Amino acid sequence: MSGGDSGRAAQPGEGPYGGVKRYRREELAQAAGVKVRNLRYYQERGLLPPPVREGRIAWYSEDHLTRLRLIDDLLGRGYTVNGIGELLRAWEQGSGIAGLLGLERAMTRDWVHEEPVRLPLAELIARFGHAASAEDTRRAEELGYLRVDGDTVTHASRRLLEATAVLVDQGVPVADILDAGAFVQSQAAAVADRFVDLFRRHVVADRELEELTPHDVQRIVEAVTALRPVAREVVASEFARAMAERVETELGVWLKRAEGRGGG
Repeated sequence: MSGGDSGRAAQPGEGPYGGVKRYRREELAQAAGVKVRNLRYYQERGLLPPPVREGRIAWYSEDHLTRLRLIDDLLGRGYTVNGIGELLRAWEQGSGIAGLLGLERAMTRDWVHEEPVRLPLAELIARFGHAASAEDTRRAEELGYLRVDGDTVTHASRRLLEATAVLVDQGVPVADILDAGAFVQSQAAAVADRFVDLFRRHVVADRELEELTPHDVQRIVEAVTALRPVAREVVASEFARAMAERVETELGVWLKRAEGRGGG
């Protein structure tokens, strides 16, 4: 190796200079949530650019992953393979596919900042077994908190796992925590629906993807980037205010009860 190269070989999943995420075919399909045969089919139809080959290994990049997710999303919205091909070609012949991929990245990325936790199933049972049942584990999987793979468990969020541990230590049953989690999920979905509806009506103006110009895409990307922290702050602020009001009300009830007992 020459120049400033340290001589460290790129590790699996890294680019030639290290640190740049890249994927083998099976890894790319898994990351995008599609079948390997579908990936091959999209590539054969020209929807997905060919990978970079190093010897017998074909490497795919983050751009491949973004584009594959976009293809899968468009199929889910009712577009045909031919229609997607025409849409992508039109964008490539215009200002380039980068704008469309940038829109997809801006719309879907960076909303979630969670650290998954992998641990042995035995460790999870030892930690929560006294407060949880097999039904609780099944429900946690259903809600998307847990994924059990043989003797290993992956929890979707370190923060949620730690919060669960705190509540369990305070005597709250796991079943009740999951009830609260299901409720929060439904309310969060309703809040997200409201924000998305406002964005669709007033920023996107209910236009279809193929109607958007490169200027429109850039404006939407900027709007999403601006919306993301605002949405988080609005929800966090309103929840904090609601909690303060509810706790104050509950404390008032306790004080009145104590006063009533003292006066009796």
